[in-house]
Amino acid sequence: MDPISFDKLLLKTAFCCMASDGHIDNREVSRIKTMCAKSPLFKDSNFHEEINLLVSEINTAGKAFITHYFDLLGKTSMSEQDELTLIDFAIQTIKADEQIEYTEIKFFKNIRHRLKVSDDNILAVFPDIEQFLEDDIVTESFLDKITIQYLQAAELPQFDLISIDTSSIDDLKKNE
Repeated sequence: MDPISFDKLLLKTAFCCMASDGHIDNREVSRIKTMCAKSPLFKDSNFHEEINLLVSEINTAGKAFITHYFDLLGKTSMSEQDELTLIDFAIQTIKADEQIEYTEIKFFKNIRHRLKVSDDNILAVFPDIEQFLEDDIVTESFLDKITIQYLQAAELPQFDLISIDTSSIDDLKKNE
């Protein structure tokens, strides 16, 4: 498996969180666009091109796209700060449409169980996400089970390509 750059992993994380409930909400797209515009990691990225590439990939591969993402996440070495940044991108995306669905919590738990950062350190930074970290008996078979449950329950439709008003991104970059 080819390594992935951290910026691409962040964007793929946010994208997967957005798609995890089977619906791409404009507020989620807007939140991801804003997070990317504010991060120096994305200064040379074309958001519109990158996000639509992910849309095309999920439309083509479906649940295999999600499985590949989980594999990438589990095999990518990150610092604790990188993991907290990834969690931030995930949580902000999930909360962006102001509806937290059970499939999104399940999806987040799949992400969380592939990271090394402790729940205490996560809650120190994100004290309002306790429901995302509720105790589970985590074993390799448990992780496989929740992954399979998520993938069986997930409805991944064919998503439309995302159209982006780039003037707001340009304005954000100018104000930094």
